[in-house]
Amino acid sequence: MERTLIGALRAHLDETVMIKGWLHVLRDQKKIQFLVLRDRTGMVQIMHWKPNNMELSELISTLGTESALTVTGKVVDNPSVKLGGLEIQLESMVVENKAESPLPFEPFGEKDNLPALDYRLDWRYMDLRRTENLLLFRVQTTMEMALREFWIQHGFMEMHSPKLMGSPSESGAELFALPYFETKAYLAQSPQFYKQMAMAAGWEGVFEIGPVFRADPSFTSRHMTEFTSVDMEMSWVESEEDVMDNQERMLQHAYQRVKEVHGAEILELYGVDLEVPSVPFPRLTMSEAHEILKKVGYQMPPEKKNDLDPGGERAVGDYIKQTTGSDFVYITEWPFAARPFYHMKKGENLTRSFDLIGGGLELCTGAQREHRYDVLLEQAKEKGLGAEPIQFYLDFFRYGCPPHGGYAIGLSRLLMVMLKLPNIRETVYLFRGPNRLHP
Repeated sequence: MERTLIGALRAHLDETVMIKGWLHVLRDQKKIQFLVLRDRTGMVQIMHWKPNNMELSELISTLGTESALTVTGKVVDNPSVKLGGLEIQLESMVVENKAESPLPFEPFGEKDNLPALDYRLDWRYMDLRRTENLLLFRVQTTMEMALREFWIQHGFMEMHSPKLMGSPSESGAELFALPYFETKAYLAQSPQFYKQMAMAAGWEGVFEIGPVFRADPSFTSRHMTEFTSVDMEMSWVESEEDVMDNQERMLQHAYQRVKEVHGAEILELYGVDLEVPSVPFPRLTMSEAHEILKKVGYQMPPEKKNDLDPGGERAVGDYIKQTTGSDFVYITEWPFAARPFYHMKKGENLTRSFDLIGGGLELCTGAQREHRYDVLLEQAKEKGLGAEPIQFYLDFFRYGCPPHGGYAIGLSRLLMVMLKLPNIRETVYLFRGPNRLHP
């Protein structure tokens, strides 16, 4: 007999079926036992009349919640049952794996009674059983599919760049180094160099959804040492505006898909009425953003004169939300002092770069890149980088490279903003930070 998913039981009334799942609830009464079994598609009530099979009744009585079971029985209509108006009359049961008692914590208890997040991360597979977490990763799956769908519709190709590098992919800071035979390798902080290599190869438009690594000792609610980056690079751009235009339409498409597939569940479980953003997103130059901060009375730390700190991002995001209704805002014209050497300059001191702030949180950095070899070499020197360690990268621009630009978004940060979650550790399958390498 093939397995039937619980969510499909309504189509099998008066049939004997086999279902598999986790014991969610057991009500063991004098003459009758009620079990609620859960799989990824829903829950169903199972009824067992004890006198029919006392040996089976005794086995059921020994079970703890979250035990893994295979159940066979007849599906019957029962309007008084809240779980779909049907139940299963138990015929046989196999205990695949009996759950120990007590559980590390009760994953389906009241949210206010859940243990601290760090403890739940120690038992992450139990935490992932919660309905909210199942939905979160279904949303992530739909969103990634929608991102790929958007890019492929616009002629982009997917690429997979190496995560072992012989030289830094960014400034040289926040690198994980490791032995590599007789030399040293680094875990990639970004696929940046390889995206640009694809532009020099004439691919014109590429995207990648893959892991990146940052040796960042931060313990904030929005930082990880390993995360999934959503990257894009495109050729023949006239300015950074082309890149922003692509990104905002991509996000609009992804939000639309997620709302179509999961909007009702997101509202029910997260209390978020998902709003598909209007495009174009508002745009502010960095100097305009600082003027807004002065206007609302937010004091930036002196060392952040070329940047925005997290509080400044929230303040600007709140101002834009109140004045335009948009959850998103681009901050443009970042000073070269605050940007990598490969961002194209705009004038003497600014760059053709941007950050996207969503829900008051920095989601993304993007830019038009510098594609002229001699200019790029000078900008690298200006940042204190010698040509030798990055000569392989500089070589990409020696034999005809088009004007190009791109961006990178943290997938988990995007989920944080979309579902209005307070901590990035809840939006990633397994969190990696300075203090966590297990499970």
